[in-house]
Amino acid sequence: MRVGAWIPSYTYKGLTYERVHEGVDLFSRKANEYGIDLWTIDHLLDAGGLYGMSWLEPLTVTTWAAAVAPDVWVGTGILVLPLRNPVVLAKEIATIDFLTGGRYQFGVGPGWYPPEFTSTGTDVSERGRRTDEILDAIDVLLTNEVASYSGEFYQFENITIEPRPKKLPDLWVAGGARVPDDEFNDVPRMAKTVLNRIMRAQWWISRCSGSQEWVKRDWKIIQDRAAELGTPTPRFSHTNFTYIVDTSDGEKAREIQHKHFRDVMGTHRTPEHLEKCYLFGSVDEIVARLNDLGSAGCEYVVLGPTHDDPAQLDLINNLIIPQLD
Repeated sequence: MRVGAWIPSYTYKGLTYERVHEGVDLFSRKANEYGIDLWTIDHLLDAGGLYGMSWLEPLTVTTWAAAVAPDVWVGTGILVLPLRNPVVLAKEIATIDFLTGGRYQFGVGPGWYPPEFTSTGTDVSERGRRTDEILDAIDVLLTNEVASYSGEFYQFENITIEPRPKKLPDLWVAGGARVPDDEFNDVPRMAKTVLNRIMRAQWWISRCSGSQEWVKRDWKIIQDRAAELGTPTPRFSHTNFTYIVDTSDGEKAREIQHKHFRDVMGTHRTPEHLEKCYLFGSVDEIVARLNDLGSAGCEYVVLGPTHDDPAQLDLINNLIIPQLD
């Protein structure tokens, strides 16, 4: 199982240049030393109700990380597509692809937080259709010398994007069931439109806000759909938040972990809800959950420390990775 890490580019209250340097620059350099890939999260605004803060702009952070960590993959995990213009985004993707020498991984999703859509001139009800159109438009823009496209939301004629990648970055599509939350209209199943979007990807990113069993159930649905269509099955990846505590005492670990999760996630969800979704407990408990996913077919995992201390990478490298199947 290959391992990546979310860069903890949190927008802490009172954020300083020095803290960003530690959480982004030093974190990325250390990840490169360990051969741990680097990923970014996209939230334009503080998504109160699920998170307690937002993150720095992901494409900028991804580019910075690629410069200071030249030996690992860098990816957006995920980029909220409906907030972006496809022509501008195609240019950004091409630029990052060339700057990274083809290391960039294009992870995407439709987003979910309504204020992010209204503040950028769209509507959350359009998110799925916009996501699919942007993916179509980017394919056209980056594979044709002269590109034209006419969709419901986006239209352009005779556009040339230069440079164009020799090979499109691998597409990673997020989606799946989410543990219901009182503040949002969550449905504990994978929508058909999401399933169809996953079918066009090289990789599926399973949701960290779904329970362990739901993630495996979603994977079976994806495999069955690929078999039905006669198309290649996307590869299985998983992203999840955690805070590694060097202890075999699960209760002690949870006490420490919940403090750091409150900082990132806020306080509206119960500890029980958080533990259904995210990686809690002792090192052995976390390893067991990851290996359980590996046994189900997961080939890649991204771990997201809920604190920006680069020492979390030491613990991931020394305690978690050696025990993964």
